Amino acid sequence: MHCGLCLPTCPTYDATKVERHSPRGRIALMRAIADDRLEPTRAFAEEMYFCLGCLACMTACPAGVNYAELFEQARAEVEERRLLDGPVRRLVRAVTIRWLFMAPGRLQWLARLLRLYQSTGLQAWIRQSGLLGLLPARWRELEAMTPRVAPAFSDELIPPVMAPRGRRRYRVALLTGCAQDVLFSEVNRDTAEVLAWNGCEVHTPPHQHCCGSLHAHNGELELAAELARRNLDQFPPERYDAIISNAGGCGSHLKHYGRLLAGDRRYAERARLWDRKLKDVHEWLAMIGWRRPRADGQPSVVVTYHESCHLSHGQKVVEAPRAILRSIPGVTLVELPEANWCCGSAGIYNLIQPEMADRLLERKMAHIRSTGATVVANANPGCLLQLQNGVRRSGLRLRVVHPMTLLAEAYRRAGACEEGWAAEPGVHARG
Repeated sequence: MHCGLCLPTCPTYDATKVERHSPRGRIALMRAIADDRLEPTRAFAEEMYFCLGCLACMTACPAGVNYAELFEQARAEVEERRLLDGPVRRLVRAVTIRWLFMAPGRLQWLARLLRLYQSTGLQAWIRQSGLLGLLPARWRELEAMTPRVAPAFSDELIPPVMAPRGRRRYRVALLTGCAQDVLFSEVNRDTAEVLAWNGCEVHTPPHQHCCGSLHAHNGELELAAELARRNLDQFPPERYDAIISNAGGCGSHLKHYGRLLAGDRRYAERARLWDRKLKDVHEWLAMIGWRRPRADGQPSVVVTYHESCHLSHGQKVVEAPRAILRSIPGVTLVELPEANWCCGSAGIYNLIQPEMADRLLERKMAHIRSTGATVVANANPGCLLQLQNGVRRSGLRLRVVHPMTLLAEAYRRAGACEEGWAAEPGVHARG
């Protein structure tokens, strides 16, 4: 395809107007290498990692080109050929991708150390002491972005099995994620409670594995496949009516285990069943119909909604989060200009491409300010962190929160739900 309809939707092309920074340009590079007309070089590798992977081009593409798969395969080629290899990069990837995120307890162990560093006041003292001024500028920037670790992790907040409120309608499994677990565990708790309020028996096993999206998006497809197998063993899809994800980026990857394990005789069939059972929480609530909270004691609040790229472009779940937000009494939902334009988080993009990520964040914050909202809702942990950094830098008094938290808070304030449903089962299930 050469039509170029994807170009206006690509944040990196929009910022640079350079053809190779567009989906069309990147696909042309991939095609030239596949046809042996071009040798893979460091420049090609850097271009693949300059891409956000936001998938806006897939929404725009009239021919349905699967850029996500091309993008992952290209990065896998980069890593296989070691086009960006170096001692520092090799060490960082070994410690993070190949060690830290391959076992559920390791990230929690590191998070506990960081929590101790923050809760004892040591972090605040170091920041006030001026010692950080001795570090290189980039290190100081990274330290300022250090997220606040949650006071408790998901398995400390959610029982392994949460009974439904009232009659059981469904049995579901809840995935707690990696970053979501250690930074936004309250979002997982809120999600479990919302599901229980809507007739679901919620199974949330402790010590869950990473979904593998970090690995797949960074060229480690074999490690991603291994994590997929572990999740299939921990969550046999035949036992549940649905497997629920509340993180847009994770969910987009989780819905493609069938493709990832297509050549695995032992797991291929179960992976295809998994793909059919995997649902984003907003998508699931729209499918089954969710209860509207009672209006008693609900405050008035102006909310705007920033779409996670992988929730909207990857999973095509667009209207359901908005419908859920509008169903909360007291909430006035103001549409965000360029709501589905990337905020610059994009997994670890804000760490490896800080200049472009900051440009995108500034653009996003300007649009948020224009809405006059006091709350911005978003359904992905990376975006939540990025927006929180934007709020802190700009000095705005703005709450950044997951839609499930707003819905759970409304349920708790009212103590009950209306007898009817905010949507009949099947309404706004997708799109």
